Amino acid sequence: MTILSSFDLSGKAALVTGSKRGIGRGMAEALAAAGANIIGVSASMETDGGAVGAAVRDLGRKFYAYQCDFSHRAAMREFAAQVNSDHPVIDILVNNAGTIKRAPAAEHDDDLWDEVIETNLSAQFVLTREVGKGMIKRGSGKIIFTASLLTFQGGITVPGYAASKGGIGQLTKAFSNEWASKGVNVNAIAPGYIATDNTQALQDDTDRSKSILERIPAGRWGNPDDFAGPIVFLASSASNYVHGEVLTVDGGWMGR
Repeated sequence: MTILSSFDLSGKAALVTGSKRGIGRGMAEALAAAGANIIGVSASMETDGGAVGAAVRDLGRKFYAYQCDFSHRAAMREFAAQVNSDHPVIDILVNNAGTIKRAPAAEHDDDLWDEVIETNLSAQFVLTREVGKGMIKRGSGKIIFTASLLTFQGGITVPGYAASKGGIGQLTKAFSNEWASKGVNVNAIAPGYIATDNTQALQDDTDRSKSILERIPAGRWGNPDDFAGPIVFLASSASNYVHGEVLTVDGGWMGR
């Protein structure tokens, strides 16, 4: 095997949650460009996959569209059962779906907390457990979580999000500790400040945006294309000895 061929995902099936837009869409398209067929799911995914489905098909790959609201446990469990039935072999699982709710801690209602924790952490656990069973049985698989800078830091006005992403870091390690010896790689990517819908409020805040940019050594906000290389690496055989890693893709933020 050559070094370049180790990044080849031809014939692999990749389940990417939250793949309709933003980082998830960028990851789905990158995996398709490397050869994988995509199983895409989002709370508002179109039946044909919309723009991401079209992009994946333009790359010559198949796109299978699903809709699921990850904040509802029953819907999440139903989706897990359905996707496992429809696709008995899922080689790659990208746990990217997530939400963020901004409110000062003293005003952060239980409903906001519950929705964020369910979507960002509990649903990730349930889906990984259910899809991971097949990977363990086959003795191979790649699982990648989307973590955050708030896996390491506390953030401001996002206590539920920070708690959920801190949990993702620990969940990555916990699954990896059990499954590395079974041929399943479990890792995470921690995005920095990326220009997506989730960070629009920060981008629109002149003072916050300025302070953020001043700390990023790369001198710019990231974009979904910045995740193409990292996601393909962690989904491919090139990363076979990488386990329990939380890879920051942050323009150097954590180095400060």
